[in-house]
Amino acid sequence: MNWQEIRGNWVLVPRNPIGIIHFLGGAFVATLPHLTYRWLLEHLADQGYVIIATPFVNTLDHVAIAKSVLLKFERTLEKLQDSGELRKLYLPTYGVGHSMGCKLHLLIGSLFLVQRAGNILISFNNFTANEAIPLVEQLNSTLDIEFTPTPAQTNQIVQENYQIRRNLLIKFNKDTLDQSANLTTILQQLFPEMVTTQTLSGTHTTPLGQDVKWQPGSSFSPFDALGQWLKQEVYRDLNQLKQVMLFWLNPLS
Repeated sequence: MNWQEIRGNWVLVPRNPIGIIHFLGGAFVATLPHLTYRWLLEHLADQGYVIIATPFVNTLDHVAIAKSVLLKFERTLEKLQDSGELRKLYLPTYGVGHSMGCKLHLLIGSLFLVQRAGNILISFNNFTANEAIPLVEQLNSTLDIEFTPTPAQTNQIVQENYQIRRNLLIKFNKDTLDQSANLTTILQQLFPEMVTTQTLSGTHTTPLGQDVKWQPGSSFSPFDALGQWLKQEVYRDLNQLKQVMLFWLNPLS
């Protein structure tokens, strides 16, 4: 199973798929999601999920980005079905977002007609432009530069229009950028009993973790033991994230 670039998306198609994941990454790591989130996405594909990861470049107009990534996703899905690589059977589709990717999935689920079995929102971030791009303030503090929609407008849009009933919100205990608390309240008011929250060990960059192939020497030295221990520590958080996501996606597995 190898990554393919199809109509502007990076795609993994397992042999017997059980679902489809539309993945959107964080603002400054979303341009190459098949590399920056490779470990996590490949593990999800190994469990039977088609991965369609849409790259994007952050601009001030987040509604335009949301519309663009949704269109790319739909065109790629159509291409996979028309080519026969993905049979035209019903497969549940899930949105998975990290950081800014969560905001885009929230906008997609609020402003466009989409069929989603649920969304997984990891480390939701809803900063203002000045908070997200400190250079804006440095360039000219008199410029009135802000994302569209603003953080407050985003919350209102979700409160009034969000249609995706089943949601998993994941935050990490050492994540200083996470803004899931207010979103959790909004979604739980919309869909009581359908919103799950999880606080895991890790930081805002935990989903970006990559596997390091540690090869011990011919004789297992104390240095090799240290390397294996470090690997276990680093990937414990990433493995926990993967397990929580997979259980929520398929509780009967």
